[in-house]
Amino acid sequence: MKPASIIILYLIIINLLAFLLMGLDKRKAKRHKWRIPEKTLFLSAIIGGSIGALLGMQVFRHKTKHASFRIGMPCILIVQIALAVSYYIFR
Repeated sequence: MKPASIIILYLIIINLLAFLLMGLDKRKAKRHKWRIPEKTLFLSAIIGGSIGALLGMQVFRHKTKHASFRIGMPCILIVQIALAVSYYIFR
């Protein structure tokens, strides 16, 4: 498998995971059960799942009132895009 294929597969999996974590946390919130820590939600975005986390926020209407998520998740995505672009420009 080529390195680019491995990276794409990783990004698909981590974004799906981040999306599902948002949905699971929303479900748990509605049922007043144990919640997924915010650190975990942010970590899933930081390690590459920012698109999935943002989509999960919108689809499940979860964490959309929290400024740390409304601002933090897009900022993480912007940084990741900037890093990817700079990598491809300067390699």
